[in-house]
Amino acid sequence: MQSGLFGDETATENCIFCKIIAGKAPGHILYRDEQVLCFLDIAPVSMGHTLIIPIKHHDNIFTLNEDEVTTLAIQSRRLAPIVKRVTGADGLGVHQLNGRAAGQTVFHYHTHLIPCFHGKPMQIHGRRPAPQTALAEMAERLRAALK
Repeated sequence: MQSGLFGDETATENCIFCKIIAGKAPGHILYRDEQVLCFLDIAPVSMGHTLIIPIKHHDNIFTLNEDEVTTLAIQSRRLAPIVKRVTGADGLGVHQLNGRAAGQTVFHYHTHLIPCFHGKPMQIHGRRPAPQTALAEMAERLRAALK
């Protein structure tokens, strides 16, 4: 495990995102290659809330190298307009948090793509898991739009 800068990160073997990468935990995966995994947040702020993570475990942005940052940014740019279009969002929040004090809750680097709508308050974390059927349907719509 790479040590984090904040001293409060969860061990890699307990990381839910590493478990999703390894196929040991379920996830509604939208895209995967050798470096990046994109999947739906199980407790979305709004339907279509997508997470983009590196395959290699990093607690936060401070341990990523420049190539990894570039790869993650390219995927964010590729997915952002698709998520916005498929969800019919008025805007799209792109967020990344580092350490508990910043609001990070899963200590595996990730970027949030959050569909935003006029009149709905902005949040970064959802409060309740979405129905699996709704997540599966949204994942299928997003995967189809990626083709």
